[in-house]
Amino acid sequence: MFFYLSKVFWFFADPGNIILIAILSAAFFAWIKWFNTLKILITFTAISAALVTLLPIGTVIINHLENRFPVVEPLPKNIEGIIVLGGVVDQYLTKDRKQISINSAAERITEFARLSKVYPKAKLVYSGGSGIFGRQELKEADFVYPLLKALDVNLDQIIFENQSRNTTENASFSKKLVNPSKNQHWIIITSAFHMPRAIASFRHNKWNVLAYPVDYRTPSKIKFKLGLNFISGLSSFSLAIHECIGLVFYWLSGHTSELYPKPKI
Repeated sequence: MFFYLSKVFWFFADPGNIILIAILSAAFFAWIKWFNTLKILITFTAISAALVTLLPIGTVIINHLENRFPVVEPLPKNIEGIIVLGGVVDQYLTKDRKQISINSAAERITEFARLSKVYPKAKLVYSGGSGIFGRQELKEADFVYPLLKALDVNLDQIIFENQSRNTTENASFSKKLVNPSKNQHWIIITSAFHMPRAIASFRHNKWNVLAYPVDYRTPSKIKFKLGLNFISGLSSFSLAIHECIGLVFYWLSGHTSELYPKPKI
């Protein structure tokens, strides 16, 4: 139920959808001649579009999320396991085109492959099912084998968790598979902006993992500058809001114990 509620909620909370709904509503009120309401909607849409275009709101939020958990340095010499969260391969496009389709989070799997060489004795976990609403027939983890093989990762060494639909299930389902002890050191690999929610989910499942963020979208320090690209600004803002809403939604629903976790000293 949590999975479906989160998807429905995000449909109405997505900034792009909000602007679309405002435009459609404005057209409706124009036809029925509710001009005062029409003015309000047009003004709201114009101001919203101008703000996300001109101001780097999304970039600033993403930058804060990405800087929350730096890579642990130095990493422990003894690592019992490495877990990478899915979101790398589009399993539906891969099946349709009969060619593996990789998205912009490719660093998750390239660093997973690299660290598997650094820690050859570590257990490896690939956690990824399908997070697509209404499409659960194909699982990402079932389609990632060719890519891992091409990166020279020993497939026999990997535990594939293919039932998780979101981050909280990544944590709980993976823990059931590997049953880690409290004293073990595990590394978690995911996109830097997503690391706070991932850490919160794993900690809630009594699994203290070490952050290894990848797939950065912003530089370590950002400089304020006005933007001129509406699509870029909206995309950045949507990503930032999605992650912030995820943190709040997970916390309020009891799937995490920390609203905005931070590294442990």
